[in-house]
Amino acid sequence: MIEKPRHPLRGAVSDRAKAKDVPDTPQTRAPAYRLAFTDEDFMGLDALRPVRLQLELLKPEMGLDAHGITSTIVLFGGARIPEPANKDKARTKTLAELSHFYDEAREFARLMTLKSMESGGHDNVIVTGGGPGVMEAGNRGAADAGGESIGLNIVLPFEQAPNEYVTPELCFNFHYFGIRKMHFLMRARAVCVFPGGFGTLDETFEALTLIQTGRMSRVPFLLFGRAFWEKIINWDALADAGTISAEDLDLFQFVETAAEAVHLIETWETAPARDAVPGR
Repeated sequence: MIEKPRHPLRGAVSDRAKAKDVPDTPQTRAPAYRLAFTDEDFMGLDALRPVRLQLELLKPEMGLDAHGITSTIVLFGGARIPEPANKDKARTKTLAELSHFYDEAREFARLMTLKSMESGGHDNVIVTGGGPGVMEAGNRGAADAGGESIGLNIVLPFEQAPNEYVTPELCFNFHYFGIRKMHFLMRARAVCVFPGGFGTLDETFEALTLIQTGRMSRVPFLLFGRAFWEKIINWDALADAGTISAEDLDLFQFVETAAEAVHLIETWETAPARDAVPGR
């Protein structure tokens, strides 16, 4: 991303290139002489964490703005759920049984992208975590429709390259989970969650908490696969115990198919925003 200078002063990009051509001396070889913004060791210091947080917030934001993305459809889901054609290679029998959600995620993204393209392709753009499994299915469905999609990848201890279906210009990499999750929700018009593991649960409950506490507007919040979600989370027990209100169970809905999810999003009537919960 190189922007045209809007002022008469010499730009940082020009000086970055010029600095590579300075004479080789003990002084110019010293780390102290490096331009601060090109010094990776300096940028990695603990004291620079606030700067890195700001940069990680700004870079994707500016990139999405430059691309004209106005709103998104968020798709969360497990990286380990295989394509049905590969379900025989699944780690467990349950993962193999969940493989049909790969196809549902792909079809959902395809249908939503077709509708997005009817109005120019800048509204309700599919965004995933950019990885394999359900995330790949979401980006793949958008590609099936001939549209673009966003991938918000993150550096992990094990290798995870972005899936091949993410639009390259809309593929971002993160260090901070918190900033990444913020970007997922900043433009969200709907949140659709497929079966997944810790990461999916983390993303799901953070988004639900933001809506519950009035820190995020109500949007369609769809959980694919009632049997899966009711097996791993006893939602009614939370309400019965009083740790959530009974009305909090209305913040989300269960769906089984792509067509059902698209219908609910299209017929959604904006719910009134909640007031923030005191003390939260």
